[in-house]
Amino acid sequence: MLPSTDWTRAADPARRIGHGVEAHATIGSTNDRAREVLRASGTDGLAIVAEHQDAGRGRRGRTWVSPPGVNLMVSVAIWPRLEPARAGLLGLAAALAVRDACAELVPDARLGVRWPNDVVTPEGLKVAGLLLETTLAEDRLADAVIGTGINVNWPRAEMPDEIAGRATSLAELAGEPVDRVALLAALLNRLDAEIAALEDGASPVARLREASVLDGRAVVVEVGEETVEGVAAGVGDDGALLLDTPAGRLGLSVGEVVVVRDVPVEAGA
Repeated sequence: MLPSTDWTRAADPARRIGHGVEAHATIGSTNDRAREVLRASGTDGLAIVAEHQDAGRGRRGRTWVSPPGVNLMVSVAIWPRLEPARAGLLGLAAALAVRDACAELVPDARLGVRWPNDVVTPEGLKVAGLLLETTLAEDRLADAVIGTGINVNWPRAEMPDEIAGRATSLAELAGEPVDRVALLAALLNRLDAEIAALEDGASPVARLREASVLDGRAVVVEVGEETVEGVAAGVGDDGALLLDTPAGRLGLSVGEVVVVRDVPVEAGA
């Protein structure tokens, strides 16, 4: 049974990304369904939306928590026309698409990006996150699934304590409910344009640098089973996070920022 929300209104046959929308009341994982559809039908860019996920995934194996009917959970699978070396830029481009789509509906939110692809308020409260899953085959980028979760109409007062302390929603920022279908349409438009530009050779890095909320701040980054601490020094041309550490400057191509602190200003500075 389809959810009561008519998500198909966000589809546009003229677009590659989001030419159609498949909606589910409940599903295991929109990312899994998106890849399944891509391989079964031979058509990329179909958007998979769900009101609820039984097995929704976040980064680093975490579970994506969301009550039904209030947020936006969508995945798109594509055959990217990209060299494997540029695969990391896909997540940055997608993060900018999410940030810009949210800003389109809530223009006063002043949202930024926390590397690699969390969309956050200036205070660091998370509004949206992405899970990018890619497949390499014979030294080529075979496919990519872009999964997005956006807190839309979820009151902070109803979020679990472990989430409410570090997250918010678009409705909280706007002071009123946000049209989820309009948000999906804006997101698919932005994703379509970002991916087309990336495949044409453009880079999202310059705009990511402008949107970054980390520069000059002390951070702790989880990389596999280890943590790396330093001061964020920008984003490299390849999309890596530049980190100044006691051992020198590092470029981290993978990882997750788990702690952000302002660097104390020295006396007389």
